[in-house]
Amino acid sequence: MNSSGPGDGDEYTAPARPLRLRTAGALLSANDQRRASEQPFVIIDKRELRRECLAQNIAAEKRYGYVLTYGSAAEWAKQRTNYPAPFAALLCVADRKIDEPDLEQEIRALVCELAPAPLILLADNDELTEILKALECGVKGYIPSSVGINVCLEAILLSVAGGIFVPASSVFAMRHLFETSVAARPFAGILTDRQVEVAEALRRGKGNKMIAHELNLRESTVKVHVRNIMKKINATNRTEVAYKINDLFPDDPSADGPNGTRT
Repeated sequence: MNSSGPGDGDEYTAPARPLRLRTAGALLSANDQRRASEQPFVIIDKRELRRECLAQNIAAEKRYGYVLTYGSAAEWAKQRTNYPAPFAALLCVADRKIDEPDLEQEIRALVCELAPAPLILLADNDELTEILKALECGVKGYIPSSVGINVCLEAILLSVAGGIFVPASSVFAMRHLFETSVAARPFAGILTDRQVEVAEALRRGKGNKMIAHELNLRESTVKVHVRNIMKKINATNRTEVAYKINDLFPDDPSADGPNGTRT
């Protein structure tokens, strides 16, 4: 059923048919399912065609009591007292950046107004920085518009069940960044940042005077760093330091040996 009145949002009532629970749906408690059947699901999207299509798909696939759609958060604010508190809401941000002051403020306000119900974002990109910013604002799901309707529905259910949905691509991106960081800093937790710089210079066969000049240090300070590095990696001399450090970069074609030669 599609009904609308002056100033009202569009309302869609789910058809009377068995609920097809999938993986995330099975996570819903009896209380969550009751809320989903009695409280509205709110969609906020300025693009009418997209929000109506999404609303009809949600109403057709799940046993939600009804779905309310609005063109903006302001429209919903005017009508929210006419309905029970929603069990969840979906805000479509399209290609807007979350760090835009007005959008970030809108998201944070909606998160507070909806609590404890989750706010889920639908966006046109799946950039890791955008997802992390959204999570910082308190959203419980970030759905890229590139996914299909089934994934979208499961993401909503997961958020209602208390989980947090993010696209798999962002998880892989986060893993890549972590692995890259670890590879770029193999001494993390062992040497200080300055000791890493001195160790790199030793690996390239540079003398204390050259290291001091390049790092803007006193030569005596370089000697102290070298002694501390030797102690930390259990090396008896600077040549051994160079070889041990070089072993941490076995696939680095630019790695220099202790005498400045390629190894």
